[in-house]
Amino acid sequence: MAMEAFRAGIRSQSAMEYLMTYGWAILAIAIVMVSLYSLGIFNSGSLQPTAAPGSCEIVRTTAQASLAGQCNNLMPKYVSRLNGANSNIISTNKITFTSTSPWSISVWINVAKFSCSGSYWAGIVAIDSLNRVSIDEDCRNSNEITTWVYGVTEGGFPGAASSLSSGKWYNYIATYDGNTHYIFYLNGKQVGAATDSASYSGSGYANIGYESFSSLYLNGSVANIQVYNASLDNISAKALYQGGVGGVPVDVRHLTAWWPLNGNANDYSGNNNQGTVSGQVVWNANWQSGYTAPSS
Repeated sequence: MAMEAFRAGIRSQSAMEYLMTYGWAILAIAIVMVSLYSLGIFNSGSLQPTAAPGSCEIVRTTAQASLAGQCNNLMPKYVSRLNGANSNIISTNKITFTSTSPWSISVWINVAKFSCSGSYWAGIVAIDSLNRVSIDEDCRNSNEITTWVYGVTEGGFPGAASSLSSGKWYNYIATYDGNTHYIFYLNGKQVGAATDSASYSGSGYANIGYESFSSLYLNGSVANIQVYNASLDNISAKALYQGGVGGVPVDVRHLTAWWPLNGNANDYSGNNNQGTVSGQVVWNANWQSGYTAPSS
């Protein structure tokens, strides 16, 4: 028994000496691993091949429109990072909506901080100088995205209940059927609907990251904005989400504008709705933190 106790003491002493010798190294490795995880290094999405700016685009002829380039199974190399103070992107051409024309807007959004305040909105993507058709961070309701349409009851419709987390990527889609019906999708699932006889007719520039009505900027990242002159159904909404941040348009024929925001503000829809950068827009290559590749 004495010998066993002696051996146990030796083993305990050896264990303590091991921890004293290598403990700091183990702690340093643990800190590095946690840091890499927080940066999204171990996210499966970050291990996918990345697409260089302009690697995929729509080519239009008098007869047809089709995808060209490296368009499948690629993640964007960059996304746009807006600082919430003075950065936004404005299209050089106007986009037209009519009261009887259907439309859809899809956007990938990661709000860095739900920090706007007051009774208005911080712009995510809007059409028209007064943002009369827009998707916004709703300052009235924390952690909520709202679709705002000029002329409808109370000015806007809630798009997603207060369930969003800062620092996490979401796909949001708003649609209008050209009659009275609006439907909203979050990550491929319907999260809201509304009916209103009012609608909006007009032509205006697309504004990404700024709400001119309230003069509020978005603090966060935006990617892969797609605008259609058609009302996408639930199957198309699910397909857009499952395509991920680097997903291609699901309805090329009705695509009005496509800003991947992968390193530049160019429009790759073939309709020449190029964007102009204003303020400090950063093309962020380390954007994968908070992104989980969509599953079927």
